[in-house]
Amino acid sequence: MNRKDLNNKGHEEHKGRGQRFWRSHLRVLCVLCGSFWTISALVVAQTTVPAGNAQNGRKLFAADGCYQCHGYEAQGAAPTGPRLGPRPIGFVQFSKYIRHPTGQMPPYTSRVIPDAALADIYAFLQSLPPPRSADSIPALR
Repeated sequence: MNRKDLNNKGHEEHKGRGQRFWRSHLRVLCVLCGSFWTISALVVAQTTVPAGNAQNGRKLFAADGCYQCHGYEAQGAAPTGPRLGPRPIGFVQFSKYIRHPTGQMPPYTSRVIPDAALADIYAFLQSLPPPRSADSIPALR
């Protein structure tokens, strides 16, 4: 073997190592991208709120007795139930809590409040306007 052949052989070995290096890094990149898209899909699924009818939700909120603890405007009261609106918790958490509550709240299964009705109630809670600021109330100035 002459010197030129030796140099080419070393170059070919180096080239092979470089290809292996990039292939392995490309695999890692593909796994990371796949993980990113999977996590993104989960986040979107959890933040997606089903369409609901706020007017029907208001009626259901009263008919199902939610107002008894949370008030007609979901404003809550310290001894009975927390404020639910405006800006309720995320729908997934809301739904889980309604179905499997902690504390004194009774569970509302899908037989008692179907998923569509729950979406309507959630739409009602989202539709509530924010409370007025204390500065806008003359008696509180």
